[in-house]
Amino acid sequence: MDRKDFLKGMAAAGIASVLDMGMIRKAFADGVPAVANDGNMVAVMGGEPVPMLERMLAEFGGIGRFVKQGQTVVIKPNIGWARTPELAGNANPELIGALVKQCLAAGAKEVQVFDHTCDEWKSCYETSGIKAAVEAAGGKMLPANDESYYVEVELPQAVNMKKAKIHKALVDCDVWFNVPILKNHGGAKMTISMKNYMGIVWDRGYMHNNNLQQCIADVCTFQKKPALNIVDAYRVLKQNGPRGKSIEDVAVMKGLFASPDPIAVDTAAVKFFNQVQEMDLATVSHIALGEKLNLGTSDLSKIEIKRIKM
Repeated sequence: MDRKDFLKGMAAAGIASVLDMGMIRKAFADGVPAVANDGNMVAVMGGEPVPMLERMLAEFGGIGRFVKQGQTVVIKPNIGWARTPELAGNANPELIGALVKQCLAAGAKEVQVFDHTCDEWKSCYETSGIKAAVEAAGGKMLPANDESYYVEVELPQAVNMKKAKIHKALVDCDVWFNVPILKNHGGAKMTISMKNYMGIVWDRGYMHNNNLQQCIADVCTFQKKPALNIVDAYRVLKQNGPRGKSIEDVAVMKGLFASPDPIAVDTAAVKFFNQVQEMDLATVSHIALGEKLNLGTSDLSKIEIKRIKM
């Protein structure tokens, strides 16, 4: 992706509208981010997963801003399907392995990774490449296939789902990172950071039977918020999600979005998704429902965004 295509894509995604386009062109021509501040969101485009992650973390002040010596860290990627990385059903294994390394380098005592998978869990962990990447980086894969791994928590802010069984690792950890892949989803319309919360709960059947979109917003009220929602948009599953059927369903877009605000980052990601497949933001109604629960803002003009082309 060249500079012209990147700027065009940013405008199409609705992200460039926060700043004057002339300012953006000048900033990228000078090789510096468009917004010189600590940022509420970082959008990195045009690189490989590991360098984009490194640049994103640097723009937030480094991994040490989020992970301290001796802490237990949980990383929650999409690992729901027994699909190889090129089919974009799961988060990029290189990205997850690199994040594990970053956390351990910051002094984390242990980095744990899990997902409540849809396909058989061992097959998902292995076929996705995430198990190998995590273990090679020094992290630990945790099972999430049995109810005994979950504890019930109250969700007092929720509308429908007033309590949920959450994986114990997440309840007990010091800090966690939410790392979805950007993809189409038949029921929820999109899988991004909010939808990725479904992999932390045991009782997903309740969610499907009691207004899925509202329950997605409800579970995102879980008191322990992720340090960052990191949206993997390197490969994007543009259709036939959440599992995908073939490589024809995948677009290689080489993007990475990150923010502590799940509403803002999901809004930006949907706008970005529209470059390859039409998706009305209003149809991804859990985003608006989450905003009503004060989980963040969908008005990207209200936050500061650093935009980086690699």
